[in-house]
Amino acid sequence: MIEKLALSLLTVFSLITSAHAAENTTAWELFDWMDAALSGEWKLSPSEAQTGTESYKHKAVLPLAGTDTTAMAFKLIGGEVTIQEDLLPNTSKQMVTMYHCKDIACTNLKATHYCSKQNQPEFLANFKESTPERFVFDCDMSTELCRSDEDHVHQIIHEISNEGKHLKSSYLSWKEKKPLQNSSIYHFDRK
Repeated sequence: MIEKLALSLLTVFSLITSAHAAENTTAWELFDWMDAALSGEWKLSPSEAQTGTESYKHKAVLPLAGTDTTAMAFKLIGGEVTIQEDLLPNTSKQMVTMYHCKDIACTNLKATHYCSKQNQPEFLANFKESTPERFVFDCDMSTELCRSDEDHVHQIIHEISNEGKHLKSSYLSWKEKKPLQNSSIYHFDRK
């Protein structure tokens, strides 16, 4: 009984500490977490591993499932101050997202997503929900697109698991200021 209580208290303390650490992190620390966790090439997980999503069934994406073809890649560019995300390269659904400092003082991280919906939503890092294994970016509500009724990606979440070998990337869409059910969620495995 005492062991279970100690384990429960340790788990709660760990969750509080990790949430507190993420909330109090700097933009550069979050940038470094992202670079360390995401950099490199990723292949689309097999169809049976694409849980909670139908996105992989798109005609441009399905042929990639379970193959060794690069379906996602992250790399440092621009003097190592920008992370470039290349989603579904060499397909009709190819999209790019750039992650970089919002301003010269780097008070926050900004992301611009060049979407196949033919728009470019802008995001800000959500420090409260981000951790070294989970990176959350919310639509920048100071921008016209994020406040509009237009169909757009409204939140990006990258989640690392399996000791850095698995990545779940969610591109959660909104239209008419409401979440859409047909958001794009992809599961990847490190190449």
